[in-house]
Amino acid sequence: MALFSGPLPLIPPAARRKGEGQGAGPSVVALGGGHGLSASLSALRLLTQELTAVVTVADDGGSSGRLRHELGMLPPGDLRMALAALCDDTDWGRTWRDVMQHRFTSRDGVEGSLDGHAMGNLLIVTLWELLGDPVAGLQWAGALLGARGRVLPMASVPLTIEGDVLSEVDGSLRVRTVTGQAKLAVAAEGGNVSNVRLLPPSAPACKDSLEAIELADWVILGPGSWYTSVLPHLLLPELRDALCRTSAKRCLTMNLSNDTKETQGMSAIDHLTVISRYAPEFTVDVVLADPAVVADRAEFEGAVARMGGRAVFGRVGASTGKPVHDPLRLATSYNDMFGEN
Repeated sequence: MALFSGPLPLIPPAARRKGEGQGAGPSVVALGGGHGLSASLSALRLLTQELTAVVTVADDGGSSGRLRHELGMLPPGDLRMALAALCDDTDWGRTWRDVMQHRFTSRDGVEGSLDGHAMGNLLIVTLWELLGDPVAGLQWAGALLGARGRVLPMASVPLTIEGDVLSEVDGSLRVRTVTGQAKLAVAAEGGNVSNVRLLPPSAPACKDSLEAIELADWVILGPGSWYTSVLPHLLLPELRDALCRTSAKRCLTMNLSNDTKETQGMSAIDHLTVISRYAPEFTVDVVLADPAVVADRAEFEGAVARMGGRAVFGRVGASTGKPVHDPLRLATSYNDMFGEN
């Protein structure tokens, strides 16, 4: 600890009580992982200075999986992506965003130990080893990057996602159990995912994440991989309870494509059904959806109403036509939503 001097940087300033810090925008907690959470954060950082990302910690593939296996730490990959999304749109922010996302590639014919590792992953685990505290390490990383918000893990220990996959083998339907986020995502391409669960089943949630949810004005879940980035937040008992008890308004943001690797053949309503099946006590105030992914608007509105909320439709996809959220369009929809409630 002698390497560090002075007080720990807090990015943003310490959590406020509701009603304090007027002018900074609403206090928002965004939950998810990977590219979906990055899209949400890229939009939300334009609207508020009181932004917290709560990130999945079940990744077991690629650089994160290797570091998790070798060092026994939380997988840093989704946390790194969240930090990169919060970098300011300045030379400093863009440079550090690129540094965090940079991956090492060994020269031809050489199998190097750094090959495939993201620089940001190595930076984060270095801070964790020196500080011995995942939350403190992420605060220091955020301070270095000038992040417009803070990033927290959803749990204080690494999690494992397990699910049953129904697929056709030699003309017969078979159910097999697949363990691990990376394997489950691949297996889902050839079958239907069901009975998803987290291991250990009663893992401790990150206390700072629980506090952030309690103090928030808005909680936003999604977009992202439905079974491995969105649903896990409702599978962790302490986190699910916090999301159900909070007095914050709750928004569920839908994906721009229903037919993904994990959700083949599912409709927008099927996505809502998954949420209600695993967390029937979880209600929403708003479900934000691009009209392009909703086949029957009236039916979808009815499904949202059964979850206690109302459907809001907005063109939030990128102009390229790819299923990627445009930060400015998404920010506009969120801003309208904040103003109406």
